[in-house]
Amino acid sequence: MVFTNCGRKWDKLIQANQLAHLLTSFQQVIHYLTPFPKTNTYFYSMSKSLLSWLILFLLACTWGSSFILMKKGMFTADGAPIFSDSQVGALRMLIASVALTPLALGKLSLIRERSNWTALAIVGFCGNFFPAFLFTYAETGISSGFAGMLNSFTPVFSLVIGYFIFQTALGTAQVTGIIIGTIGIIWLVFAGKNASLSGDWSHISAIVLATLFYAISLNTIKHRLAHLKATEVSSLAFFILLPFSLFANWQFDTLNTFQLHPEGKEAFKWIAILAILGTAIAVILFSRLIQLTSAVFASSVTYLIPIVAVIIGFYHNETIRFNQFLAMLVILSGVYIANRKFTLKKNDK
Repeated sequence: MVFTNCGRKWDKLIQANQLAHLLTSFQQVIHYLTPFPKTNTYFYSMSKSLLSWLILFLLACTWGSSFILMKKGMFTADGAPIFSDSQVGALRMLIASVALTPLALGKLSLIRERSNWTALAIVGFCGNFFPAFLFTYAETGISSGFAGMLNSFTPVFSLVIGYFIFQTALGTAQVTGIIIGTIGIIWLVFAGKNASLSGDWSHISAIVLATLFYAISLNTIKHRLAHLKATEVSSLAFFILLPFSLFANWQFDTLNTFQLHPEGKEAFKWIAILAILGTAIAVILFSRLIQLTSAVFASSVTYLIPIVAVIIGFYHNETIRFNQFLAMLVILSGVYIANRKFTLKKNDK
């Protein structure tokens, strides 16, 4: 009995140290990103193009691995349920909101402007809150690798929303890219539905809707919040979400699962990693990327996310059909055509 109690205390100490190291890493990243311009000579001396591609790669690795982290928060290795999809979404938003609150407290005056508050609320809900619940729900019926592939919808939606809502000019290449991407999207949806999935159309539709929300959010950051720093956009958006996140955790009774489920604390560790790395830090990087480049380039992180998600999914014994892979390539080809031509056009000016 004595050895058992000591073992449990030791496990708790290890988990506490892991979370402490995670929070320390978060603070170090914020230290580098908050005074982004001249106070940090490393980032300041790095070329804008190189920095943009570096952030793109980091985001792909972070978000590509987030799909399997959602699974680990919801299920044991044997597939037994732990936290529900709604509980994972609620915890993810609450942890990220709490982690970013210290950055928001000194910038609350920015929310007083109605235009800022509205745009930040759109970013908070469309770019984070709604997708957090939609993606976890989707992963109760489809694999994490396929979920990563479906995330390829984002750049196509970004082009369409940018044109119709924010009057972003589209050339022949952009229209061609949208058409090709749309064909790929339709193919990917039906390829996934015809595969052996436990889910139904609602799980696929959840990700389609989430990527539409993402596109609305990133266009809002680019066109309505370009005057704010990346840390200000992210921290204030999550500060707005804080009361809603608290209510969601109360509504879905996450505390009860954490206390009573034998795997609750282990699953919480994965959710915390997902929230701090995959949400709090990632949204700051993403906001910065949008400000450095364009909404189309930033959404091109979905070029790489499916690759990371599929590799990790294979490692965890998930199956991806060959026709799903081909459909994803069609989508990414369409987005590449639109984005590549757009970039050349900007450089010619």
